[in-house]
This record gives sequence, structure tokens and C-alpha cells, in this order.
Amino acid sequence: MFIVLLGPPGAGKGTQAQRIAAASQLLHVSTGDMFRENVKNETGLGKLAKTYMDRGDLVPDEVTISMLLERIGRPDAAAGAMFDGFPRNVVQARALDDALAARGSRIDRALLIAVADAELVARLGGRWICRNCGALYHERNDPPKQAGTCDRCGGDLYQRDDDLPAVVSARLEKQKPPEALIEHYRASGVLREIDGERSLDAVTASLLEAIG
Repeated sequence: MFIVLLGPPGAGKGTQAQRIAAASQLLHVSTGDMFRENVKNETGLGKLAKTYMDRGDLVPDEVTISMLLERIGRPDAAAGAMFDGFPRNVVQARALDDALAARGSRIDRALLIAVADAELVARLGGRWICRNCGALYHERNDPPKQAGTCDRCGGDLYQRDDDLPAVVSARLEKQKPPEALIEHYRASGVLREIDGERSLDAVTASLLEAIG
């Protein structure tokens, strides 16, 4: 089973992706993690991607999809994978559809975590990230046991400048999933919209139910 996880910044995609992966045995494929792994290991695709990243350019879709396909071809993806951070638009979605179809696969579910803008601003103003392992916390909804310290690895927690309320609203409009992308998956019959304004456990339960 292959799943696309959609939602605006602050909808809880990262937290929910970790929970879903643990409960469903699906591999969590984060494009950010994937890029870092390939660049760090100096793979052919990593070196190619780095040439674009060093220039401040976007990595071409075909390079990203090649990384995705290589990643889901490993043994730990035997049960399927959940894509977090890709696709970002209809062009990327169609390219991913074509690449999966060539391997006899398809996107089985596109899960959209829906949250109102006002709630997103409140959430993003309190988000903290571990510098070491990337674990996500929120001072209101999911705080660490000890303020400023990651429960998982003991690393320091920090708040990104663009998570401050003063800049969140403008960023939301730029980084929301485009309506055309949502319609692409709705037309394919695989879109499931989940109310993301409930408790973490309730959202997780709905996501797992939608996966079936």
C-alpha cells in the first residue's frame, strides 16, 4: 500500500506520520530525510541533488522520484510506504503516478489532515524541534517531559524563526497543498479528509481507519 500524507504546515503531519508508521508497519518516507541520507552517503542521486541544492535551486522532480523509487525498493518497504512532503503539486503527483504504475503499483490513499487557519497559527507558534533527531513537540498539545529537552534522544529543542506567529500566516498561504493537488486525488477516488483539530489520538485513529 502506498499513501500520500497531505496537510498545511502545523497540521501535525510529522507527528502523525511517525504514529501511523509505527502502527501500520508502513515505511515513513520523508523527502527531507531522504535528501539528507543521499547527500550524506554521497550516492549518485545525492551528488546530483547537491549540485542543485548548492545553487539554491529546486531539485528536479525526476531526481526526487528516482530517490523515492530507490527507497521503496528496499526490504523495509515490503509492506508499502507513506510519502510525507511529496508530491507538492499536480505535476509531481502525475509523475509519481506514472513511476509507480510502471512498477505495477499506485497511490492507494491520499490522506488530507484539515485544520482551520486560525488554529494553525496558534499551533505553529508553539512548535519545537529536536536539533539531533528531528522529533517534533508542541508546548500546548504535545510537550516534552522536560522543557527544552527531547524525550527520545536528549537533544536540545529549538523553535524555527518561521514558526513564530508573526510570519506564520503569510507562510501558510504559500505552503498549503494546492487545491488542484487535492482535486487530483479526489478525482482518483483515493482522497480521505481527516479533521485535524481533534486530539492526537483521535486523528491517529481516523487516519488508520482511512487506511483500512
